[in-house]
Amino acid sequence: MRVHQLTLTTALVVAAGLCLTACNGDDGTGQGAPPAASTTPSSAGGPDAAGPDQGDGKTPTGQGTTGRTPTGQGTTGENSTGGSGTGEETGAGRCRTGDLEITATDNTIEGDPDGTVVVELRNSGGRDCVVSGYAGVDLRTAAGPLSAKRTGEQVTPVTLKSGKSTAFGITYPVNRTGGSGIRVTGLLVTPPNETKTVTLAWPGAATLPVTEGPGSPVKVGPVGTAGQGG
Repeated sequence: MRVHQLTLTTALVVAAGLCLTACNGDDGTGQGAPPAASTTPSSAGGPDAAGPDQGDGKTPTGQGTTGRTPTGQGTTGENSTGGSGTGEETGAGRCRTGDLEITATDNTIEGDPDGTVVVELRNSGGRDCVVSGYAGVDLRTAAGPLSAKRTGEQVTPVTLKSGKSTAFGITYPVNRTGGSGIRVTGLLVTPPNETKTVTLAWPGAATLPVTEGPGSPVKVGPVGTAGQGG
């Protein structure tokens, strides 16, 4: 009876050992060899795949150069109309003759050697505009037209808001000779960079002295040099 018990016990131990060996062999294989996902690069976790995924969806460089760079917007905003300091770059176009109400008044100061007429240009066009340079000025006289000569002063562009005005001056010699002189019958004004002329009454002295020297004795200054109207 003892012999049978030992034999049965030995058989159970051997069977258990075989089972344990088989089970340990399977677990050892799974733990000892690295899994296929760890050794083989994949599109989700491998280092070769990480770069393209980030480059397509996470790298800000592509978006920054096309949609976020402020330089392009600034350049467009600042250069939308072209020309710095003239007013045209902010949307104001050139003042046309039809946009301007032009008047002339005598502004001679007692004691000055020459007479002065001030021509005012008021923006009545309903929009901002820019006027720059010398107006064309001609006097109608009994002896024929007389064109004013430019003074040579520096030109500064003037932006006129709707309803505002600027002016320029005309100087001329006063007839103190005691003779009849040359009678002035009218004033012709052509705004800078325009071809349409406005005819005005001459508000200055009735006559100019007769001169025999070359050149015109009448002088005109650039727009913006004879006061600013409201």
